Amino acid sequence: MRVTIIRATVIWIALLGVWLAATTAPAEARLSRRGQVGLASWYGPFHHGKPTANGEHFSMHSLTAAHRTLPLGTTVVVTNLRTRRQVAVRINDRGPYVDPKRRIIDLSRAAARRLGFEHPGLAPVRVVVKKASARSTHVVQAPLPRSGRRA
Repeated sequence: MRVTIIRATVIWIALLGVWLAATTAPAEARLSRRGQVGLASWYGPFHHGKPTANGEHFSMHSLTAAHRTLPLGTTVVVTNLRTRRQVAVRINDRGPYVDPKRRIIDLSRAAARRLGFEHPGLAPVRVVVKKASARSTHVVQAPLPRSGRRA
């Protein structure tokens, strides 16, 4: 009798652990055919003009985004789950690095404005790949120093 109670308790705890692991998994791990769901944030003036992960200069006025794992150059459709507004953006940078368990994408200011969450700063979104990028084979040259000479 005592062994049966212990076995039942162990099984119950194991099932509880599996359920908790599934419900508290990072947003990055919750991918499905319907996309990835999590929080979006935006970045703008501080990063404007600085190089992105793919070598181009960031413009807060372009429809671009940062994602931790999608290939650079991939086009995704981002849907604001509160307003149902959508925008297509191109992944050209890496991030977000703040609150990575909940935030799944950093959008440019222009994209956040189109989705209607520029002022709150965060919004629940769904990210769906529209056009996957073939891995780029070209090498991006680092920008020249301001003096115009190579270091």
